[in-house]
Amino acid sequence: MLNEIICTGFGGQGVLTAGKIIVYAAYKKGLKVTWFPSYGNEMRGGSANCNVVLSDQRIASPYVNHPDTLIELNCPAVDRFEPAMKPGGYFFINSSLLDPAREFRGDITVIRTPVTEIAQNLKNEHAANICMLGQWVRVLEQFSKDEFLRCMGEYFDQLGKGKYNARNAEAFEAGYAFV
Repeated sequence: MLNEIICTGFGGQGVLTAGKIIVYAAYKKGLKVTWFPSYGNEMRGGSANCNVVLSDQRIASPYVNHPDTLIELNCPAVDRFEPAMKPGGYFFINSSLLDPAREFRGDITVIRTPVTEIAQNLKNEHAANICMLGQWVRVLEQFSKDEFLRCMGEYFDQLGKGKYNARNAEAFEAGYAFV
């Protein structure tokens, strides 16, 4: 099993955190993991992404050239990363910020989720990344919902941010439930 993922968006949207949560959950599941961030020096508002590799065997490189999965929270990332995706890959798109008429390659599965709107409806604008993780878990089924929620809570507890776990769980559940 090898899953190469790129999480991408603007700095401040939590794309690096989303990647770290995925890595933490996979590590707790006993998988080999790597996390490789990339961001401009302006960070907040600039382009940010991270390469995440999950495997049951040793990982040769933390860099992802051709992702199986792309988790996108902004529009510029669509044009930048879609061409590199592996055929048969999954493209998770924040449809709140994307032209609904936008077309995509026919050899990938595109999952459009309005995570910005979902997070705003929860009065938790900064949780669009967590909403997207809910959708990712539901569609790919690499983790059970309960397993991922537990790991996400542990991740934030270790950072001393456990007080946000109830709101993060609510955002995750809202993304998971979106169809």
